[in-house]
Amino acid sequence: MKPIVQISLDLTNIDEALETAELAMRAGVDWLEAGTPLILAEGLHGVRKLREAFPNVPIVADLKTMDGGYLEAEMMAKAGATHVVVMARAHAETIRCVVKAGHDFGVKVMGDNMVCPDMVEGAKWLEDLGCDYVIHHIGYDERRGIAARGHRMPSPLDQLREVVQAVRVPVQAVGGLSLEQAIRCPEYGAPLVVLGAPLTIDADAFKTADGNLEASLRLICQKIHAYGDVPMAN
Repeated sequence: MKPIVQISLDLTNIDEALETAELAMRAGVDWLEAGTPLILAEGLHGVRKLREAFPNVPIVADLKTMDGGYLEAEMMAKAGATHVVVMARAHAETIRCVVKAGHDFGVKVMGDNMVCPDMVEGAKWLEDLGCDYVIHHIGYDERRGIAARGHRMPSPLDQLREVVQAVRVPVQAVGGLSLEQAIRCPEYGAPLVVLGAPLTIDADAFKTADGNLEASLRLICQKIHAYGDVPMAN
């Protein structure tokens, strides 16, 4: 699979999200993500605005669905999302409902293994239940809280190779990756590279990062796309 660059619009107003998305498209980003902060702030309206502005671009709605799976996926699909996110810690029936809605409304399902007791088994379970992608995810509060207490911050790279080997669907690694680490994700067999806090979004203020974001994104996209086809587990 060729590597895909996704930018997470973890912003809290649609105007700034649209501005950042436009910049990202110019820089060579492939997918847009309506991040959880944006969905909380703008809801379906934010996804519709992204779809109106970018009619042909895949849009991930990071709902982090835990219940009411069919309705949430249906609503986001009708608003213009092409991908929705359901959590592995949700009940199996919720995940099945999201997968069913994905089939019914033509959206792909990304299963997120955040806070699974066994991250590898969580990824396999998501695939078994019909998810099209796995998000291998170390949470924002988890990693920052652990680091604040003086312990090593966990990283999705710690088990990324194991997760990739355990499933046949494409994998995305999320959670506090440095720029260099994100760029190297295809080397681990994870072709979906997400850029967000703290790479392109200020992780504390949830606003666009300072500096020349477009030039930085263009260089990042060039490096990631240069990998060519990414071999994944069979």
